Amino acid sequence: MSVDAATSVEQAWVARAIELATENVAAGGGPFGALVVRDGEVIATGTNRVTVDLDPTAHAEVTAIRAACRALGTFKLDGCVLVTSCEPCPMCLASALWARVDRVLFAADRDDAADAGFDDRAFYDVFEDPRTESPTPVERVAVPNRNQAFDAWRAKPDRVEY
Repeated sequence: MSVDAATSVEQAWVARAIELATENVAAGGGPFGALVVRDGEVIATGTNRVTVDLDPTAHAEVTAIRAACRALGTFKLDGCVLVTSCEPCPMCLASALWARVDRVLFAADRDDAADAGFDDRAFYDVFEDPRTESPTPVERVAVPNRNQAFDAWRAKPDRVEY
C-alpha cells in the first residue's frame, strides 16, 4: 500500500505508533512504537525495550504482539492489524506472520532506520538473497533422536494445533 492509499484512520494509527516511539525515547527506550488494532479498536501497544529489559527480542512489534495475545487470550491475531512506527525488521515480520495478523502498516522504512543508526540491512540481506553469508553460522547437528520431540507431539492427543 502506498502512503497515499492509507485512510485517515490508518494514518491516525501510524501517528499514534510514532508518538509511542517518541515518548519511549524520552523514557530511555529505543525509537520504535507499535500497536495492534482489531475492528478499529487498539487492543495493545508496545515500545522497543531492548536496552531497558536487556532483551534483544523486545522490539516494539514483538512487545505489542505479546500484549495483544495476552489481552485477547489467544496466540493467533487473525483479524488484527499490526501498526508500527518503522518497517518491521525480519524478526518482527516473522513474528507478525506467526501471529497471523491480517496486515502490517508502517511509517519510516529500513533506510530511515539505518540513517538513525539502526542498520538491519545485513539481516534483510540474509533473507532476501540466499547466497548472502549469514552473520551468525547456523548448522545442523546429526543425532539419531532428532525427531523425538516431534514424535511426542504427534502422539499427544490433546495438543493445541498452531
